[in-house]
Amino acid sequence: MQTLKTEKMRNEILNHLDDAEVLEQMYHTDKALFSDAFQGVYPIIRTQPIARFWYERLRYKQQSGWRDTARLWFTTLIIAVIAGCIAKLPALFSLDEELFYSKNTGFVLFPALAAYFSWKHRLSIGNVLLLALTMLLLAVFINSLPDHRNSDSIALSCMHLMAVLWSLTGFAFIKGDYKDHGKRLDYLKYNGDLIVITALILMGGAILSGMTIGLFELIGLKIAEFYFQNIVIFLLPAAPILGTYLIDTNPDLVGRVSPVIARIFSPLVLIMLSVYLVVMVYSGKDPYSDREFLVIFNVLLGAVMAIIFFSISGSSQTTKGQAEIWVLFLLSLVTVTINIIALSAIVFRISEWGLTPNRTAVLGGNLLALINLVFVTIRLYQSTQQKEKIVLVGKAIAAYLPVYWLWAIIVTFTFPFLFSYQ
Repeated sequence: MQTLKTEKMRNEILNHLDDAEVLEQMYHTDKALFSDAFQGVYPIIRTQPIARFWYERLRYKQQSGWRDTARLWFTTLIIAVIAGCIAKLPALFSLDEELFYSKNTGFVLFPALAAYFSWKHRLSIGNVLLLALTMLLLAVFINSLPDHRNSDSIALSCMHLMAVLWSLTGFAFIKGDYKDHGKRLDYLKYNGDLIVITALILMGGAILSGMTIGLFELIGLKIAEFYFQNIVIFLLPAAPILGTYLIDTNPDLVGRVSPVIARIFSPLVLIMLSVYLVVMVYSGKDPYSDREFLVIFNVLLGAVMAIIFFSISGSSQTTKGQAEIWVLFLLSLVTVTINIIALSAIVFRISEWGLTPNRTAVLGGNLLALINLVFVTIRLYQSTQQKEKIVLVGKAIAAYLPVYWLWAIIVTFTFPFLFSYQ
């Protein structure tokens, strides 16, 4: 199997030797496989300048000494401890936990990840100060909103603030080069890898926690409440930070997991959604009259969009076969159908019962997602006809990311005031 992959990669290298961008993406997708394949074709192409460049690049292996490794691990540990301390602020200062976490959950994690990338990527002092000041102002803004527990507009502001903080963390990840679409796709790929590795870490932590609590109960000590309040809450933010460290230090190992998962689940999700839409017609349930059904419909839409985006961002433009591209095209087509149904249901509910913060937010989000999905679907169809490279699908996703960020800013800063804290 590995021999077939190597042979396929050799052919891809020969076919795209004059396209530096394609070669670079192939290299970052699977460095070990690319290196092995390149060594096999180098004697054939050694006279070409691009081949000599890659030969020298692959031959030179940057060796980080134990001091660099220790420094990176120590920095990761310090950042994780600080994130844990932020998570414990309500207990340390007797703050209202529900109010604190509803407004500040994003500030437990995203500033920590932004600090990690700022340090790892040697971000300029100016960019670091800009990031820190922006996040500080966001914290002041969200915590200055009144304590209206039942306010949908404030809840939406807090939720979309997470997206704003996620985007600011992406700014640190791409080293401030916001115009580079390739780096934006790398950030999406990192998020896909992070979800997978963090889930594994949390599963391991859950098993360890269960064993610990169970063993102490055997000797008559019930530590569950103490363990959760003082250990779990403190260590929980460390999971994605540790996951980021593992992705950074083992890119070839971790980077292979999420594309495989996406490759397995894409056709399964396509089948499930197709059956679901057919069954929905005969079930008597619809998003037009059932609010809970509409909420689930939109959660489903977001999950499927994530699968499509991660599938495209997590693979090179040359390693996907036609069958995989067709699966993604059909999946995006079904997702567009779901989006149109959800969007029409929102419009129907607004026409019947008027505007509310939730309906307005969902209307705007679904409309933006539909536009993005239409562009992606068109690009995928062109890729199935071999009229365009799949790399252009990735560019269609990357170019649209600032639109989502702008919408998140609008909801975060305007909805509480537009709807008078409703």
